[in-house]
Amino acid sequence: MHAPAHTMVQPLKHRSLADFANMSEQDTSALLAFAGELQNALHAGMNGRALRGKNLALLCDTVDADGAALFQRAASGLGAQVAHLRPSLSRFSTAQEVQHTARVLGRLYDALDCVGMPPDLVHQIGVAAGVPVFEAISSSRHPTVRLADQLDGEEIDDRRCAVMQAVLLSALA
Repeated sequence: MHAPAHTMVQPLKHRSLADFANMSEQDTSALLAFAGELQNALHAGMNGRALRGKNLALLCDTVDADGAALFQRAASGLGAQVAHLRPSLSRFSTAQEVQHTARVLGRLYDALDCVGMPPDLVHQIGVAAGVPVFEAISSSRHPTVRLADQLDGEEIDDRRCAVMQAVLLSALA
């Protein structure tokens, strides 16, 4: 499957939890329309390969963290590889440690999802990494869950997966 056209969605690079919560109505509509297209493509049996060759990292303490499996499903459904990394950074890390680690992660991965990390630390990583950095986009508390509630379909996980895929494609395209 080739990614459906989604020219109306503005780049989402380095958006944080607050940014998603405050998306414009136009951006929200465009993202939902794109997620709907992805849902339809999945139901039509098309295999996604739009992110083939992309490497994503899920930074969280455990593999069974809230939404980790769903993030894996969304990314791999688009052809991306996902690595689970236990974060070595904390609110006690020095600015130099954060910057160095973020730069290394940015060279190794095309995008990062930081779960269970303080928002200011995620922001620092996002500034230094040079790749899209999400603040727990895989979490059931992320504002994108409200977007998934607006999509058609019975299974909430399928709708969340489609929204996450739309976000990933918009950020990495």
